[in-house]
Amino acid sequence: MQQDDKTEAQRGGQGRYLYCIAGSGERVSLGAIGIDGHNVYTIPYRDICAVVHECPAELYQSTNREVVNCWLLAHQKVVDEAWQRWGTVLPVGFDTIVMDKDGVGTEDNVRNWLQKDYDNLKDKIEKLRGKAEYDVQIFWSPQVIAQNLTKTSPEIRQLEEAIKSQPRGIAYLNKQKLEGALKKELEPKADQCFRDFYERIRRHVDNIVVEKTKLSVQDAQMIMNLSCLLPKDKAAELGEELGKINAIDGFSVRFTGPWPPYSFVGT
Repeated sequence: MQQDDKTEAQRGGQGRYLYCIAGSGERVSLGAIGIDGHNVYTIPYRDICAVVHECPAELYQSTNREVVNCWLLAHQKVVDEAWQRWGTVLPVGFDTIVMDKDGVGTEDNVRNWLQKDYDNLKDKIEKLRGKAEYDVQIFWSPQVIAQNLTKTSPEIRQLEEAIKSQPRGIAYLNKQKLEGALKKELEPKADQCFRDFYERIRRHVDNIVVEKTKLSVQDAQMIMNLSCLLPKDKAAELGEELGKINAIDGFSVRFTGPWPPYSFVGT
């Protein structure tokens, strides 16, 4: 399903803003919960439906970041509402708009798409039924990890001991060597922890998407950012495993969800 381009939008006409596909053939209004307070409703085909609102055939564009954030939050709210109501949804990316084409009305275009892609959409819905997305972020404290490395690395321990008894000039040079040695030890340590934690998490989930790590928070550095797909009734098992990781000295875990499966629609 392609978004309208700007040239098409300038031609005017009616469109339907698409939030998600739900595993229900119900035709129902969800109320004025859409972007800018639009009424959201479903266009059904057999036992699936598109969750939409009526709009001009033009994209939502603004240079005001606050306005865009409000649109994004409203989009997410509708997807969440559909997910809570029907249990299984296929979220659609922000600003996906279906428009009139070749004399065919917009709702008919939506319904024709559902009919044409029914088997694929239905298969994806069944694969996601009863499952949810959970976000897992793991942080470590470089200071704590470095202190622990001092206990296991002879080179680092030797440099630290030497610095305590050396003149200031020589100690300064050795401090630089110590920083280099710590960096050399920390990089493979981070890779090792990533592989270890990934395997421990993988045993409890159906699928994983590795996301980009984000900026450090105070003295904590993010070393892992995952989106995980798993049955809702298995979340406690994953939480227990993450609790063991969280208990390791120098590490902390952020575990959030359940969410609609935003990261797994295309998998």
